[in-house]
Amino acid sequence: MDEIVHEFLVESYENLDQLDQDLVALESDPSSRALLSSIFRTVHTIKGTSGFLGFGNLERVSHVGESLLSELRDGERAMDQPTADVLLALVDTLRAILAKVESGVGDDLDVDPMVARIVAVQDGTAAPEPDVATDASTDVAHDVAPETDPEHTPVPDPDGTAAHDVAPAPVAAPPAVEPAAATAVGPAPAPEPAPEPEPHTRNAADGSIRVDVDLLDTLMRQVGELVLVRNQIDRIAGAGEDQETKRSAQRLSLIASELQEGVMKTRMQPIEHVWSKMPRVVRDLAKTLGRDVRIEMTGGDTELDRSLLEAVKDPLTHLVRNAVDHGIEAPDDRRRAGKRPQGLVTLRAYHSNGQVVVEITDDGAGIDPEKVGRTAVAKGLRTAGDVAAMAPSELLDLLFLPGFSTAAKVTNVSGRGVGMDVVRTNIEAIGGSVDVESTVGTGTTWRMRIPLTLAIMPALTVMCCGAVYAIPQVSLLELVALGDQHGEIEHVGTAPVFRLRGTLLPLLSLSEVLGLDPESEGRVIAVVEADDQRFGVIVDRVLNMEEIVVKALANRLKQIGMYSGATVLGDGGVALILDLQAIARKVLTSDAADLARAYAQDTTESAATVEQMLVVGAGDRRVAIPLSAVTRLERIRSDTIEQVGSREVLQYRGALLPLVRLDQLLGAAGGPPADELDIVVYTRAGRSIAMAVTEIFDIVEDDARRRSDIDGHGLTGSTVLKDRVTELLDVRSAVQAADPGFYDDLDPFDDATAGTDLSLAGAR
Repeated sequence: MDEIVHEFLVESYENLDQLDQDLVALESDPSSRALLSSIFRTVHTIKGTSGFLGFGNLERVSHVGESLLSELRDGERAMDQPTADVLLALVDTLRAILAKVESGVGDDLDVDPMVARIVAVQDGTAAPEPDVATDASTDVAHDVAPETDPEHTPVPDPDGTAAHDVAPAPVAAPPAVEPAAATAVGPAPAPEPAPEPEPHTRNAADGSIRVDVDLLDTLMRQVGELVLVRNQIDRIAGAGEDQETKRSAQRLSLIASELQEGVMKTRMQPIEHVWSKMPRVVRDLAKTLGRDVRIEMTGGDTELDRSLLEAVKDPLTHLVRNAVDHGIEAPDDRRRAGKRPQGLVTLRAYHSNGQVVVEITDDGAGIDPEKVGRTAVAKGLRTAGDVAAMAPSELLDLLFLPGFSTAAKVTNVSGRGVGMDVVRTNIEAIGGSVDVESTVGTGTTWRMRIPLTLAIMPALTVMCCGAVYAIPQVSLLELVALGDQHGEIEHVGTAPVFRLRGTLLPLLSLSEVLGLDPESEGRVIAVVEADDQRFGVIVDRVLNMEEIVVKALANRLKQIGMYSGATVLGDGGVALILDLQAIARKVLTSDAADLARAYAQDTTESAATVEQMLVVGAGDRRVAIPLSAVTRLERIRSDTIEQVGSREVLQYRGALLPLVRLDQLLGAAGGPPADELDIVVYTRAGRSIAMAVTEIFDIVEDDARRRSDIDGHGLTGSTVLKDRVTELLDVRSAVQAADPGFYDDLDPFDDATAGTDLSLAGAR
């Protein structure tokens, strides 16, 4: 069923239940203006929505009922028994039509009798309705009916009056049945079985409930506390040797994760709730500016936490208005440029790397970076020397400076220099980012990256100068261990850099950034990405990869501008969450920023040949699995694997997962049975399988140019990873070995739904 129709049914059923109560209450208080207005609004809402959805019969009967209610509301008619009866009958008719709609046959119900009955009440020609209770109890009334007591049957006079003094008409006795005839009839037929009662079917309203937002917030806070306790127990169990405690901790971890996922789903709402207002915004603004603009929206079903939806509403509205005002040209200008007179604004939302990306694109004139630079100099925001040394992308980034505007004059739409800086500030306040790409003459794209939720998120905890800090996993790319003498760190000018796979990675020392006295020199580089810049953060050591509960900061800590929140750790301590975007913007020098952008560009250019691989053991074989095919790593007990026919399955998160053992698939020599198994979960479009491996070694990068072909079952080739020859798994063959029909309805080359959650690998 269409989602809009489903929501209409849920709301309408609830409204009809309320109508029943209001109409009964109205009989006791016929002059209540509040009840009359409420009843009128409810029927009016049903009528309007049914017309929009094309349910003609529903619209027709509710329109006639609305006319009767209008007379009551305006005082033109008094509430009496026939009116109350017909309104209650109207409610029953509306409910019957909704049931037809829900069954999938539309509103195919004859409403003519109901319409005629309402009109008759309006005209004052309605005949009294038969008493339903009397009709339903006919058998009881027959105790005094003429057939059973003919002596008391009244006989009407010719003028219509009854006479209990007129002799009753004789009643003929029933004819006797001859014995022979009775014999010919034969035995009496067996009684027909009683009809089975129809099963109770719930309507759309019965299948959903409305929950107060405050209750959801309370549940989310309680789940957050449960996650903290889970982390504490995991830490205690990990430090001990009791296997039973470890198993209980693993079970608790699984239950807490599933509960957390369920509660978070209740808070998720599609972004189309915010987008629904955008067509009106575009239409009104285009009319004001004398332009012809249409809007297209894709990905409206992409979901966000409701608190983030509220936070993104104003920035999104501003960017859409900016696209119409600054982006789309006037129709005549577009014709001269060889474009269609009608401009196009496109809204697109999709998931990427654990975030929601929202793009606002226009096919307008684009933004000239040189003009942006000249404007920044004219407004005193940058010097001419600064602008001359900037790349085009850096010049476009000046659009987010406070007080910047390219509008020729101040209007009620733009030109006051308040806008893009507020957009960036609001988006970064929720842990997101915003950037812009533009081509002169072609158009502009504004891109917002927003976290799925702010309540709970995966993060890497690190130690620096005796304190613990959290780095959001969404910004973390990899970890690099430094040598004892730090020989890998070099300097370009005054900026420290690290030579990583042939390119220079700019470095920041966390102790220097935070103004701390280092107890020792940092030994680990956390490679992160923020604002399209990649750089390394030097920390003392890495602690763990875990889910953290985000707590708000006090105002004084917010003013520092280095932290986005705080969290309570498993040992009861507090860790501050680093705001990497703010740190990069404040600390990276221009030289380091140039290196960061160059590193990001080099990484992008080499991405076509370099692929991250998960290296696992399959018996006595080393096998590499593309990281894009890895959704999650889990450790399970061997006795949880069950046999269904000739295949093995695993109960996993409320579903049965087909299982394939890679050592058996590849014909490798297996080891002794183990109590626990590591599995690699592969998911595509909501369907999953599990690949059992004997060991998980590492995550490494593989250069596709070094691969060689190999003719082996379940393999696509071989490569050299960390000086070891490693076989490349044919993921498609492994998936089909677990579930032969997995790809029947799927595109096996579409990796859009594959995600990664490598908490197990990160912990190792």
